[in-house]
Amino acid sequence: MTSVAFTTPNDSRSTTGVLLIAGILIATLTEAIASTVLSLGRSDIIGDTYATPDEFAWLDVGYTALKLVGFTTAPCLLNRFTPRNVMIASTLLMGLACGIAAITARLDLLVALRIMQGFSGGTLLVAGQTILFLAYPRAHQPTLQALFAMGAVVAPATIAPALQGWLIDSQSWTWIFFSIVPVALAAAGLLLIADCPMPTSIRRRPFDWIGFSLIAATLFCFTYVFSQGSRWDWFEEPHILWLTVIGTAALLAFLGQQVLASGKGLLDFTLFRSDDFSFAFIVSFVAGAALFGSAYLIPTFALSVLAFTPTDAGQLLLPSGAFFIGALLISAFLMQVRRVPPFATVPFGILMIMVAMWMLSGSTSESGTDDMMAAILLRGLGLGFLFLSITLIAFSNLDSRNLACGIGLFNTGRQLGGLMGVAALQTLIDHNVVANGVILGANVTAGGSAVIERLTSTTAMLTERGMDAVAASRAATSLLGRAVSSQSTVIAFDTAFNAVALLFVIAAPLLIGIKVGLARYAKVRAARTMAVRQPTPISSGTDTPCTSFRSFEPR
Repeated sequence: MTSVAFTTPNDSRSTTGVLLIAGILIATLTEAIASTVLSLGRSDIIGDTYATPDEFAWLDVGYTALKLVGFTTAPCLLNRFTPRNVMIASTLLMGLACGIAAITARLDLLVALRIMQGFSGGTLLVAGQTILFLAYPRAHQPTLQALFAMGAVVAPATIAPALQGWLIDSQSWTWIFFSIVPVALAAAGLLLIADCPMPTSIRRRPFDWIGFSLIAATLFCFTYVFSQGSRWDWFEEPHILWLTVIGTAALLAFLGQQVLASGKGLLDFTLFRSDDFSFAFIVSFVAGAALFGSAYLIPTFALSVLAFTPTDAGQLLLPSGAFFIGALLISAFLMQVRRVPPFATVPFGILMIMVAMWMLSGSTSESGTDDMMAAILLRGLGLGFLFLSITLIAFSNLDSRNLACGIGLFNTGRQLGGLMGVAALQTLIDHNVVANGVILGANVTAGGSAVIERLTSTTAMLTERGMDAVAASRAATSLLGRAVSSQSTVIAFDTAFNAVALLFVIAAPLLIGIKVGLARYAKVRAARTMAVRQPTPISSGTDTPCTSFRSFEPR
C-alpha cells in the first residue's frame, strides 16, 4: 500500500494504553458473538422467521461473504482514515445492526443486517490488530497478540457458543443480538478516550473500484459454493457449477488487474516477497480448516448424535477455551521472555490437534462429556500453540506500509480455509451416512438370528408397557431402523474426526517442503541482490538500494 507514518503513545504502559487494548479486545467480542449466532440458533430463527432452508442460507452467506470483503478493503479504509476512527465506526455499526436485528423477524431485513454485521466485523478485526502492531514495539507483540487471539479466535470457538446456548434455552435467539449492543457501546467508549497511533502523513490514491468489484464477486461466489455446495450435491446442481465458474473467472480477472495496476491496486502483493509471510499465509488455510472444522464437528455431533441441549452443546467446548488461553499465554511467555522462535511451538500444536481428533474418532452414541473432555482439552492446547506462532511469523517482518494488507490477507486465508474445511467435512458426513446405512442395512436381514432376537426382546418390552402386540411389533421394527441410522451417523462422524487428523498428516510434510523451498528462494534472491550491488562504487554518491521489506520497529 502507500507509505504511512504514525505517532505512537509515549508510554505503552499508561492508562490510556490499557484502555486502548481493552477497547480492542471488547470490540472483537462483538464479532465473536455475531459470527456464531447461527450455529446453535438456526432452528429457532427459522421457526420465528418462517424461512425455508434456501432463504435462511442467505443469513450465513451474506455475513461470511461481507466479512471477507471487509478483510480485503479494511487496508484501504485505514489508508484514508485514522485507525481509531475506523475501529470505532465499525464497532458502532456492528452494535446498531445487532440492535435492529434483535427487534425484527423480517427475513429480508435480517439478511441486510447480517451483511452490515459481516462487513463491520471483518473491518474491526483488521483495524484492531493493526493498531496493536503500530502502537507497541515488536518485543511486546507476543503478549499483545495472545490477548487479541483470545477475542478474535478463542471467543468464537468456545465462549460465544456457551453464551448462546444458555440464552437460547433460557430466553430466545434475539437476546444473542441484544447482548452485543452494550458490548459494542463499551468498546467504542473505551476507544474514544484511549490514546492511539495517529497518522502524521498519508499519501492517498483513488479507490480501486474495479478490483473491489472483482474480489467482491469472487468472495461472494466462493462463499455460497462452500457454504451450500454440500446441500446441493455440489456440481450436480447447475447454479453451483455456474457460481464456481464465475467466481474462478472473477478471481483470475482480479489477479490480472492487480498486476496491471503496478502497485496501485486494492491489495499489496509485494507482501509475498517475505518468505515468512508467504509460509504463514499458506499455513493459515490449514489452521483455519482445523479450527473451524473441529468447532463445527464437536457441537454438531453433540446435538445430532448425543442429543445434547443447546446449552450443553455450547458448554462442551468451554473448558477447552481455558486451555486455549493457557497455551497462548505460555507461548507468549516463551517467545517474549525466553526468546524462543515462533516456529518452535508449531510442531507441538499440530501434534496435539492430530492426537485430539484421533481420540474423538473413537466416540460412540453412548459417549458423554467425560468421555470427550480429554480430547477437547488437548485440542485447545494445540490450537493455542499453533495460532500465536503463525501470527507472529506472518507479521513480525512487515512494516507500516503493508501491515494492514498483510493482516487482511492472512485473515482471508484463515476464513476461506475454514469454509473449505467445513464444506469438506459436511460432504464427507453426508456421503458416509448413506454408505454406512447401506452396508449396515445389508447385514440386517429379516431371517438373521440376531435381528429376530432384537425384535423379539423389543416387542416384549413394549408389550409389557401396555402396547398391543401388532403395534409393538411395528414399533420394534421402527426402533431397529433408527438404531441402524444412528450407528451410520456415528461412524460418519468418527470418519470426519479422523479426516481432520489426517489433514495434518498430509499437510505437515508439504508445509515443511514449502518452508524449505521459500527459505532457499530467499537466499538465492539475496545473493542476486548482493551481486547486483557489488559493482556500484561506494564513492559514487548514490544512495544504497533498500530492500522491499524491513522489520517493523514502531517509534
